[in-house]
Order: sequence, then structure tokens, then C-alpha cells
Amino acid sequence: MRSKSNGQILIVDDDGASRRLLVRTLSTAGYRCKECASGVEALSLIRREQPSLLLLDFAMPDLDGAEVLKQLRADSDPEVAQIPAIMLTGHGGEESEVRCLEAGADDFVTKPINTAVLRARIETQLRLRAMRRQLQRQNDELEEWRRNLERDLAAARLTQQSIIPHKAPALPGWQVAHYYRPVIQVGGDIYGWLPVKDGRTLFWIADATGHGASAALLTTLAKLLFHHANIEHAAPAALMKAVNNDFRSIFGARSFMTAMCVALDPGSGRASVVGAGHPPLLIRRSDQRIDSVSSIAPPLGLLEQAPFSETIVDLASGDAFLLYTDGLFGGAGGERGRLTPQRLATMFDGASATTAEALLEHVLDQSGASGRKQPPADDVTAMVVRRAAKK
Repeated sequence: MRSKSNGQILIVDDDGASRRLLVRTLSTAGYRCKECASGVEALSLIRREQPSLLLLDFAMPDLDGAEVLKQLRADSDPEVAQIPAIMLTGHGGEESEVRCLEAGADDFVTKPINTAVLRARIETQLRLRAMRRQLQRQNDELEEWRRNLERDLAAARLTQQSIIPHKAPALPGWQVAHYYRPVIQVGGDIYGWLPVKDGRTLFWIADATGHGASAALLTTLAKLLFHHANIEHAAPAALMKAVNNDFRSIFGARSFMTAMCVALDPGSGRASVVGAGHPPLLIRRSDQRIDSVSSIAPPLGLLEQAPFSETIVDLASGDAFLLYTDGLFGGAGGERGRLTPQRLATMFDGASATTAEALLEHVLDQSGASGRKQPPADDVTAMVVRRAAKK
């Protein structure tokens, strides 16, 4: 039977006759062989040209097989340290086997050597070596893929951070607080505020499908679509219809996002609300009653002719509304279970809160979405807009 492997074998044995016999036997079987007569010579040769496998005599003068393996296994070069070694020993029994394995041998063969057994063990070690190398290549490829992914996510994070609002708008008589936390470097949530040409301010929020770089691209697109639609449309229902049409024309119903917008007249406190598959808008009255406005239309991008309609609400002094994504529902987790809009509404009362910032902190802490106890399971975005109480 010819060898299936083309690896080079280094035979180390101080007995010249035994060494030559092994070289002749293994060369006939198709292996490429080199030989040396001492452990010192073997170490020098191995560091110049790594063999695929060592056949190492256990009992040699000066450096015996155990000492040679000890130095090899401690080598800083992993190619040297991981060379498979089969120990050749003239002492049979468990004690000899244990000594060989403790020395760092991968296998052993006792003398007199059975050629068939030796070849079978050589082939086994060469196959294992080939498998380790293949696994290392795959690990290297995976590591390169991970580094590329991290670079992509870092670039996506910088892009997304540049479009996420960092400073609340200045609206006389109103307070605005906002919170954004993606579950990984980037997320699928986006929000913002825009001046409408009729004098109102449009507060909007959207939640795209997925996470990662693809979701970050969707959020970038969402902001562009809302800004473009706001230029042409003052009515929030018309604006949402335009965003829906543009989003659908790009993806053809293969992707979608939920959204809600509130067009607020800062002077009168009247607001027009439009939702598209998004969690209900929660309104906290100054007397701590909670009202809600549900989405009527489906998520943006699903239907060509979606039924967008506006709900009118009036916000009096001390009233506040909460815009949020469904990541807020998963904030509690654990034994408290997943939140519902009804449970979230009870958390929004915030009896002692007198500012938008305090209201938002109260909701985040009560829901568990602040991440102080455990990381959120989904992207979390929330915005509280409160009409300041009259003095």
C-alpha cells in the first residue's frame, strides 16, 4: 500500500541500523524521509526546515526523546511546537506509554516495530495535522471576516451617529427629552424633529427591520425620506403617504418599517398624530390620566394604498406625550415578562416627574430599558415632549 500523504518524516535514532531500516521501509511505502542521529542535530534541523512528522527514539544519549520534545513543545514558533511526534521505545508496558505521552508525544510504537502498525499511526497523525491546518485556515478566514465586519459596523455606527439628533429642539414653553440605545453598534431605530412650513414642528420616529449595517442603511434612508417628504407636505398624513410610496418603490414590499409622527403646534398645543404599524402614542395628562393613539395604517412599505389618517389631540399645560419603539417593551425581561402598551402606560404616569427628562428616566427605569440591570434585547428609542406648566 502506497502512502496517501506527501509529508516529510524526520527519523531521529542514535542506532544507525535501525534508522536506515526505517528510512528504507518508509521510503518504499511512498514517504519522503530525512534522518539524523541525535536530539541536538534534530532540534537544529527542525528549526531550519519543519518536517510533517517526527519519529523519535525515546532512549538516546545527550538529549533523549523526552528532552527533545520538551524543547519543541515550548518553542515560540507554533509550526515547530505543534509538529506531531511518534515516540519509538524499546520498553513496553503502561509505564513506558505514560512516559512517552507525558513527554509530549502524540503516539508511540514499541520495538521491535510492526511496520503495518507504524504506517497506520503515521497516517493517522498526518491526517490529524492536515485537519488542524485546515481548521486553522478556517479560523483565520473567520477572524478576517470578523475584522471586516467590525470595520463595516464601525463605519455604519459613525454614519448613524451623525444622523441621530444629539440636541433637543428649542421650543418656547416645551420640554423635549430623547433616548437612543442600539442593541449592537448600530440599530434599526431612527427619530428626529423637523420644522413644518405651516409653523408646526414634526416629531417623528421609525423602526426598520433588522439590526447591523443593513438596518443602519435603512435608518439613513428613512431620515432622507422624511426630510424630503416634509419639504413637499405640511399635513402628516400626506407626508406619511409620500414616505410609504418612496419606500415601497425602492424595496417593492420586500422590506418595511413602522413609524409614527406628531405634527405639533407649539402655540396652541394642538397636534396631529399619524401611525403606521407603530406602538401607540401615549399621552400623560397633567392630572396623570393616560390617553393613547393607536396606529391605523400598516407599516410603511407593505401596501401601495395605505389608509393614512390623522388623529387630533390637544395638549394642555403639564401634558406630555411619549414616542417610542417596541424595544421598550422588551426592556423588563426576566421574571417581569415582556411589557405591553397597557403596562407601559401605567409606568408613564411618573407621579413625581415634573420635566420631560424626569418622565423619560422614570419610564426607562421602570421598564428596565435603561440597561442598568441587564442589556436590552432590542434597540431602544424613546422621546418625551412635555408642555411646560404655567407659572
